[in-house]
Formats: sequence, C-alpha cells, structure tokens
Amino acid sequence: METRIERIKKQLHSASYKLTPQREATVRVLLENEEDHLSAEDVYLLVKEKSPEIGLATVYRTLELLTELKIVDKINFGDGVSRYDLRQEGAAHFHHHLVCIECGAVDEIQEDLLEDVEEVVERRWNFKIKDHRLTFHGICYRCQDKENDEETTE
Repeated sequence: METRIERIKKQLHSASYKLTPQREATVRVLLENEEDHLSAEDVYLLVKEKSPEIGLATVYRTLELLTELKIVDKINFGDGVSRYDLRQEGAAHFHHHLVCIECGAVDEIQEDLLEDVEEVVERRWNFKIKDHRLTFHGICYRCQDKENDEETTE
C-alpha cells in the first residue's frame, strides 16, 4: 500500500498538489476498501473513524481532485449515488462492472472487452476515444445459486 501511496503522491506533485494528511487519509480509505465502490459518504464515515477532524466537504473536494487527476474514477450504477473507484495503475481504460439487479453486488472485469468496438467507432465516426465505461446489469452467480438451491429444496 505504501508504494501505491507514494505513486499517488507523485501524481499529485506533478499536477502541483500536495498529499496533505486529509488527502492521504482519503486515499488510504480508498485503498483499504478498493473492491467496495464507496460513495463519498461511505468514504467520509471511514475517514472520520481514523481522523475525526476531517470534514465531509474536505472529503468531497479530495474525491473531486482525485477524479480530475484520473487517480479515481467516479461511477454511477443507476441508483443515483456516485461511487469512487481507484483506477488500476497503468490501465489504459476504466474497468467494466457487473451489477446484480437482485442483491446489488458489483463485480469487476479487468479485461478490456471493447478494443475491437473502439476501432470500429474511431474509424467509422472519426471519433478519438479517450476512455470508455461498460456496465452489465443482470443476476449474479450468487443469486442464481441461491435461487437454484431454493428450487431443489422445494
């Protein structure tokens, strides 16, 4: 985790920002909960546990700055809540998500599935793609397993 924080510190410095204690606390919470797709309020509550002096506005500003610098991606799964996801180091694109419409679980696909689609779009519409996001909505394997178990016990 420390090497990742050091890299984020360098990214901030290259954009003329400092890794203040408040920003570091926010980054640490994001790193510790990397697979949880936290909302700003979730991040704030976790930051507050460690550093009660940090306010909600500071966390919001930090998340917006990290988003602007492409350290964090701001995502919305259609539930009206913005969530924050650390961008994978060296990733050319944002990763894809599978959102379960039954339980709300969010799983990630790290593999870039849209390279061919991007080529077609760029060529056909003369559109230079900088990034893309893909979210699949369906029923996760956990809910399917639970449903299958319930059917076999009936």
